[in-house]
Amino acid sequence: MKTISKLKSRIIFEVDDFKMLLRHIPPITLVLATLSVILMNLFANKEFVNYKYLALDCGFLVSWMSFLAMDMLTRRFGARAAIKVAYIGIFFNLLCAALFKLIAICNFGNWGEFYNLNSPTANDAINNTFGGNWYILFGSTVAYAFSSIINCTINQALGKLFKGKSFKEYTIRSYVSTIVGQIADNLLFAFIVSTVLFGWTLSQCIACSIVGALFELLSEVIFSPIGYRVCKRWEKEKIGESYIRYAAQHKLN
Repeated sequence: MKTISKLKSRIIFEVDDFKMLLRHIPPITLVLATLSVILMNLFANKEFVNYKYLALDCGFLVSWMSFLAMDMLTRRFGARAAIKVAYIGIFFNLLCAALFKLIAICNFGNWGEFYNLNSPTANDAINNTFGGNWYILFGSTVAYAFSSIINCTINQALGKLFKGKSFKEYTIRSYVSTIVGQIADNLLFAFIVSTVLFGWTLSQCIACSIVGALFELLSEVIFSPIGYRVCKRWEKEKIGESYIRYAAQHKLN
């Protein structure tokens, strides 16, 4: 009975914590993080390049957005809160995937390309792209679930090594956590999905993971000044101050 009572109390606490977090997370950042997860899952259906030792899918074009959002949220709210936001993105990604699948399997009419090509093959191709396959959704979910934990944990750990909160501190913790997190994300997705969908070799998977992470890191470098300024504005305007005090009181980070 004590175990059940503790479990019930924990569930109630987590639900209350989640509700409080949602009230304090800046909505634009939440939308950015969620939208990037949905888009990179769709874009992963298309190759960007495919050479002998190098292959990339188009998911890397937007995946950096989610890592930028996680870095900002980790700096302000802590790793635990940032991971929860990442999992919100996963939830809505699964929700959208279910909706896409429903549209794909139901005969709701023709896509626009059907009339351009005058062929039912166009409908099948688009339905397969949006409807997806279970291993694409599974691969993206597993990869992002693990990489978000890696990214946020490293980011917070590095932040504790600095006394101040300068731009140098922000960039070091963001760049290191991003490159490690992105390599983990790309590698997991490549092994689960790209080897099946595109027939990538082991060398292509490793090259894709590293090169894709470097491109995503470059995007982070370009937009990190914006992320830093946003974080400073959050601090100045005391965004999420109540939740931060609450997290400190309960030692959540």
